[in-house]
Amino acid sequence: MNTHKTTYKMKTKKLGYLLMTVITLSAGITLAPEPVSAQVPKGTQLPLEQLQQQFVDLGFGMFIHYNIPTYMEDDWADPDADPAIFNPKKLNTDQWAQAAKSANMTYGCLTTKHHSGFAIWDTKTTPYNVMNSPLKRDVVKEYVNSFRKAGLKVMLYYSILDTHHKLRPGQITPEHIKMVKAQLTELLTNYGDVSALIIDGWDAPWSRISYDDVPFEEIYNLIKSIQPNCLVMDLNAAKYPSETLFYTDIKSYEQGAGQHISKENNKLPALACLPLQANWFWKSSFPSTAVKTPESMVNDNAVPYNQIYCNFILNVAPNRDGLIDENALLALKEIGKLYKPQASLPKFPKSEPPVISSNIAKKAAANSSWSYDMSIMDFATDDNFGTNWYSHPSVKSPWFEVDLGKEKAFNTVVITMAKANAITYELEYYANNKWYPLVQAKNTERMITQRFDRKWGEKLRIKFLQFRNTPSIAEFGVFNERK
Repeated sequence: MNTHKTTYKMKTKKLGYLLMTVITLSAGITLAPEPVSAQVPKGTQLPLEQLQQQFVDLGFGMFIHYNIPTYMEDDWADPDADPAIFNPKKLNTDQWAQAAKSANMTYGCLTTKHHSGFAIWDTKTTPYNVMNSPLKRDVVKEYVNSFRKAGLKVMLYYSILDTHHKLRPGQITPEHIKMVKAQLTELLTNYGDVSALIIDGWDAPWSRISYDDVPFEEIYNLIKSIQPNCLVMDLNAAKYPSETLFYTDIKSYEQGAGQHISKENNKLPALACLPLQANWFWKSSFPSTAVKTPESMVNDNAVPYNQIYCNFILNVAPNRDGLIDENALLALKEIGKLYKPQASLPKFPKSEPPVISSNIAKKAAANSSWSYDMSIMDFATDDNFGTNWYSHPSVKSPWFEVDLGKEKAFNTVVITMAKANAITYELEYYANNKWYPLVQAKNTERMITQRFDRKWGEKLRIKFLQFRNTPSIAEFGVFNERK
C-alpha cells in the first residue's frame, strides 16, 4: 500500500495537480464540453409536478454503491487511498442491469463520486479518478450503456462532501465550487439523459456544508439549464421537516440513518432507501452473510411505500471484482417474484414548489411578544428545526418578528411551527419606518408558505390572530427566490 501511495503521489506531482490548474483557468475556457442538442432531453421541458409523478410511478429501483470504498472495510474511505486499489478483474455492468431486471426494478443509480472524492468517470477536473487506476475504464459510461440497453432509466449519485479535495466544513473555496459545477456539467453532458441526480453530503448534520457554503440555487439552476427534466434530490431529511420540499425536488429518506417516511401522513413525492446487505459498500463478509429478506424488502418497503407516493430504492453493492455476489443475485430474483409493478400508482396531492434559495433570515436577530425564558425568539432563526420559540400562554395577541439588519428583497416566507396551532394569522413587513400588510390567511397545517410579489423591507412579522394552542415557531424562513 505504501508503494502504491508513493507511485500515485509522484504521478499527481508530475501532473502538476491538474485539478487546481483546471479549476483556476479563466472564465473563457470551459472545463467540460458544452451540451449539444442530442445530449439534452428531447422535447420540451416538462412541468415539475409531472416529473415528480413519473419518478413516483417508477416504483422500485437499484442503488449501486460502487467506488473506492468497495476496496476498504469502511464506507467512508481514506481520502488518500491510492487509485491502484481500484482494480476489478471482472467488472460487468450488464450483470448489474440484468440483476435489476430480475427484481422488476425500473432504474438504477450509481455512486459516481462518494465522500472521499474518487471519480469513477473520465473526468478532466482531477487526476483522482478511475482512468488513473489499473482499470482505466469509464465505469459511469459502462453503467449507463448497460442499464439503457436493458430498458432501465438512469440516475446518478454525487457527493458534495469531498474529503480528498478538502471540500469540507471551514475549507471551501471558490475553486471547490467551480469543481462541483464542472463535474456536474460533465456528468449531465456526456452520458445522455439522466432522470435524476441524488446528491449527498450537503447541509446534513454530519457534513455541515451549508447551502450557502456551496450555493444550492446556483447548482440547482445549472443542473436544470443542462437537463431541464433532471430531478434534483438531496438526502437532507435528517434536518428538514417532512411537510415541505426544502432544497430538493423529491423528499428523500435514508432509513438506515433513522429517517422514516410516515405511512399515514406523507403528502409529498418521496424516495426511501435501504441497503440489501449490511452496509452500503461491499465488505469481505458479504458473500457468507445473509442479506435482508426479500419478503421484508417487498412487503414492508416497496409495496406500502408505493401507495404513499414513495419510490423505494434498494442498494446492492458489487464486490471487488465488479460483480454482484451470488446471495444478492438470488435475493433479487426472489424479490422479482414478489414485487409486481403496478400500471397505476396513487397521484400525490398538489404541493408547493421546492424552496431552493438561501434563507436570508438564518441567524438573524429576532423579537417577539413575551415567551418562555428557555424558549426565546432566537430559537426560531437558529437554523435548527428541533428548537422552538414558544409564546407565553398568558399572551392574548402573540407576535414574532425577524430583523434582516438592513433593507433586503424577499418574495417568499416559510414558517415551520412545532404544531399546527395557528388558525388565522397576518404577515407584515417593515420599510421606510412603517409596517405594511403583506397577507392575512387561514391555516390548518404545521407549515405556513406564502409566495408573493417581491417586496423590500428591513423586518417581517407574524401576528397570530386565532390559535388552537400556544403558538410556537421552529424556523422563520425568508427567501428571495429567482422568478
